[in-house]
Amino acid sequence: MKLLLDTHTFIWFVTDSPQLSSSAKVLIEDELNEKFLSLVSIWEMAVKCSIGKLRFDLPFQSFIEQQLVQNNLDLMKIEVPHVSVVATLPLYHRDPFDRLLIAQAIAEQIPIVGVDQIFDSYDVERLW
Repeated sequence: MKLLLDTHTFIWFVTDSPQLSSSAKVLIEDELNEKFLSLVSIWEMAVKCSIGKLRFDLPFQSFIEQQLVQNNLDLMKIEVPHVSVVATLPLYHRDPFDRLLIAQAIAEQIPIVGVDQIFDSYDVERLW
């Protein structure tokens, strides 16, 4: 199964946070699943690091590159069809990072792994 990780899901997974649900952890650890981390999430984390809301033990780029390899995550780039879906989304949720993640999940027709129940307002499968 292909899965798109929400930003907080990725952070909670790599930091072994108890906030990550056991079912989400199983999905991410399952080697048969193809897991994606969006460039949107990397951008969001970079913004949070720059304003002091997020810190990692390594320099940002080193940390991200290490985690992609260590956890067998594929990088999902931002493509024009993803952005086009954003233009059609209702404004149930205004966070621009989440809206683009939702659009990517819709465009790629894959579930998103995340806790945010507002995602359920959109035509996307959310696993948690």
